Amino acid sequence: MVQVRVIGLAVDSSSQPVILLKPLSDEPGAGRLLPIWIGAQEATSIFIAIEGATPPRPLAHDLMKSFLDAFGAEVERVEVTRIEGGTFYAEITLRTADGRRVIDARPSDAIALAARTEKPIWVADEVLDDAGIPDETAAAATADATDEDAKLAEFKRFLDDVDPEDFQG
Repeated sequence: MVQVRVIGLAVDSSSQPVILLKPLSDEPGAGRLLPIWIGAQEATSIFIAIEGATPPRPLAHDLMKSFLDAFGAEVERVEVTRIEGGTFYAEITLRTADGRRVIDARPSDAIALAARTEKPIWVADEVLDDAGIPDETAAAATADATDEDAKLAEFKRFLDDVDPEDFQG
């Protein structure tokens, strides 16, 4: 397992959100990145958590954190454990009164929860080997989002256009 950090959110050429993970040990512009394509709602949730913003109403991941807090459970770590047929899989390790529990999760949900609880994110070596890309090709992988300012500006435009009704179940 390799500990990673979220280095940004981007939008690819088809307007699909991508989260970019990078090993803590890799220098900027060197090593590898792990792009994971996620949904718009999850991207919004991760962005809000990373920015330290508070949404006007709790999002699903805020609710998840509230449930954990209410029942005395704590996120210990999240792991992106495997990739099968282009689909990434993750697990959330919880510390509870009954001991450790490992919960199956989508990577986007696990990362959104890790961002809210400030817990570490890990990626299996095999996942990084199979799906990681050289850092210098990150711009090509995320289309027009070539620097942090451009990625942030495009994502803010997305947030400006999103309608709260888009999040109703």
